[in-house]
Amino acid sequence: MPTPRPRRRPALPGPLNSEATNAGSPGAAAQPAAHPAEAPRSIDLALQGGGSHGAFTWGVLDALLEDGRLRIDGVSGTSAGAMNAAVMASGFAKGGALGARQALSRFWQDVSGVPACFGVVGAMGEAGKGDHPGASAGIPGPAPVEMPAWVYNRSAWPGYAAWDAWLRLWSPYQLNPFNLDPLRDIVRRHVDVDALREGPIQVFVTATSVRTGQPRVFSGEDLGIEALMASACLPHGAQTVVIDDEPFWDGGYSGNPALWPLVYGTRSDDVLLVQINPREHAGIPRTAAEIDDRINEITFNASLVAELRAIAFVQRLLRDRRVDPTRYKQMRLHRVADEDGLAPFGASSKLNTDPGLLTTLFGLGRLAGEKWLQTCSAKVGHESSVDIGEVFLANRVRTGGRGKKL
Repeated sequence: MPTPRPRRRPALPGPLNSEATNAGSPGAAAQPAAHPAEAPRSIDLALQGGGSHGAFTWGVLDALLEDGRLRIDGVSGTSAGAMNAAVMASGFAKGGALGARQALSRFWQDVSGVPACFGVVGAMGEAGKGDHPGASAGIPGPAPVEMPAWVYNRSAWPGYAAWDAWLRLWSPYQLNPFNLDPLRDIVRRHVDVDALREGPIQVFVTATSVRTGQPRVFSGEDLGIEALMASACLPHGAQTVVIDDEPFWDGGYSGNPALWPLVYGTRSDDVLLVQINPREHAGIPRTAAEIDDRINEITFNASLVAELRAIAFVQRLLRDRRVDPTRYKQMRLHRVADEDGLAPFGASSKLNTDPGLLTTLFGLGRLAGEKWLQTCSAKVGHESSVDIGEVFLANRVRTGGRGKKL
């Protein structure tokens, strides 16, 4: 079934002009930060998966990298989160924060099918004159065409339910026997495996073992293109990725994203979660598409909530001095999200790579990242800016008709 398109294809925010900013030179990593008077504080990032909604995370990362007040120590990512992490780390190893921003921009332009040079209208210093989502990031490009969110939700298209039901009668081995995967080619173009393994940002990528159902976290020498593809392997859409004779599916089933690698594998005590799967859903899902969307949201948040419950438990033990603080990490949690902004874009839009959608999501992510930087970044290194119990956990249980706070 043909994909409906906007009347004019908007360009994604283009990469910064490397000639004007010396981004391609060895000195690119020394670009001055937005807040040069402050010594960067260390932080880890936890990036959720969510297909095309990963463009929201791209916007958040762009804001963080441009701001310069935080030094990224490690990144744990799943699916689209893993792609963002790998591309960012590859770009950072070569060109610092500016190189990371450029790398992410080129990657998402490639995903959308828009040439990387499209939309570049001037130097970095001339950016910000337009009102497109990337203008505040210093990334020039034309303003996107405003489109209602339902246009990007495939479940809203006439005949989609029948088409999707028919597709589910067949496996990827039947529909794609030669295992053609354009995403693998895109990832190869934008991820430098050597830089990923040896660069200053540690990357942890989660995939789910088909055999055991348990997560496997790839890092260091184990991390490569196939690990990234395994982390993004939805079993109805792609053939199973086999690594070391072990079959893997999407990491979101077992860790979206996995937080424990950041507990044991990095020095930072602060973790910033970039969440793109909504926690709550208003009303009762009634159509088949709405039910599937909510099941998707619950499933891909379940493992994260379980880990956060364990972290909250350890935090309480440390607060009550019931465990040795030298043996346990007192994690400080932070969160960037825009549930209201992402709510109109259903789960089916995660499979849509229309440049208008990606541009819109990038803009939402930029705004969410900037808001967090303004309101919460000062707490990094000192205290959590989000209460795990209040935000993620049911903080009251019913006992004999009375609520008891956990």
